[in-house]
Amino acid sequence: MASGALQGLRLVEMGQLIAGPFCGQLMADHGAEVIKIEAPGAGDPMREWGRNKPVWWPVVARNKKSITLNLRDQRGQDIVRRLVEKSDFLLENFRTGTMEKWNLGYEQLSAINPGLIMIRVTGFGQTGPYARRAGYGSIGEAMGGIRNLAGDPSTPPSRVGLSIGDSLAATFACLGALMALQNRHRTGQGQVVDSAIYEAVLAMMESTIPEYTEAGFTRERTGATLPKVAPSNVYSTSDGEILIAANQDSVWKRMAEAMGHPQLGSDPRFATHHARGEHQVELDNMISAWTKSWSSADLLAHLETHGVPAGKIYKAPDMLEDPHFKAREAIIKVQHPHFQNLWMQNVFPKLSETPGEVAWAGPTLGQHNEEIYGEILGMSVQQMNSLQDEGVI
Repeated sequence: MASGALQGLRLVEMGQLIAGPFCGQLMADHGAEVIKIEAPGAGDPMREWGRNKPVWWPVVARNKKSITLNLRDQRGQDIVRRLVEKSDFLLENFRTGTMEKWNLGYEQLSAINPGLIMIRVTGFGQTGPYARRAGYGSIGEAMGGIRNLAGDPSTPPSRVGLSIGDSLAATFACLGALMALQNRHRTGQGQVVDSAIYEAVLAMMESTIPEYTEAGFTRERTGATLPKVAPSNVYSTSDGEILIAANQDSVWKRMAEAMGHPQLGSDPRFATHHARGEHQVELDNMISAWTKSWSSADLLAHLETHGVPAGKIYKAPDMLEDPHFKAREAIIKVQHPHFQNLWMQNVFPKLSETPGEVAWAGPTLGQHNEEIYGEILGMSVQQMNSLQDEGVI
């Protein structure tokens, strides 16, 4: 890559699916050289994922280099050690203990490279009684608390529609890796970044824990509403739905004016945050009756003129057509040898001086074997061919 704040750093990515690889994607997006290790002949199962077409891989593996390597073979493990010697990070999301079984634990690898930052993403972390349990994102979401709060109170706990537990654990892993990098600048010493899916979810659970310990209150599902915070809800229009968030006192006064009833802004039932919370159902019913007579487009324009936050509930087609998304290049088209209309979310966050980029979509299996094994590790063509014939690479 030609740009990016992490240019010059090298990360070896092991593992598969989402919880680890999304961390690798974030770092590759910002210029790190990410060398993804995949099993010969098979590769990461993400290569087959996607609704109707396998288009998830081009996103989660973008900007990465793919090499094939048999990690269960001692010669493959030796190659990992050689790569670690020349790398800044090693990222893995195997079940706890797997790397140690292969003699690739932090103790062994840091002896080779004391500055190595080892990023470990698992369901339950590296310590504790559940450490060696298999842990998928869904389990972490359930035990971390988000599943209990997702959905409508009339239904069982719901999935939020995305692999949010995996992505959160990967995001925190990336954050931790950059913290560890800053520490290495001062000390020269690497360390382990231990990111557990359930703890990543738990970290997002706001004040749910002290609400229970201090007040004996346990949050439950509330659907689209935010209890005691009003108005903040999804409201029907003549041709769809929009979300309106006018829950701040000053914004509510503007909302009342937009509705043609400015007196509601000072009405004792609605004038304060607490009062609106106590009369939330009454207020929502009043707003719903008003929004139904508007088209979504007209209502959004009307609320904008009054400074009231509101927006459509977008799906992919809405995002692709939105002028703001276009102006900020939030979604971009990426060239691909097989997919002719491959659009995906752009690099985020945006950095003013060292912006990242999507330089290429996910690579073919083993596409960079010759580059990595030949140029970085100095293997000859004969050595590579021999290792390939023997199923090592």
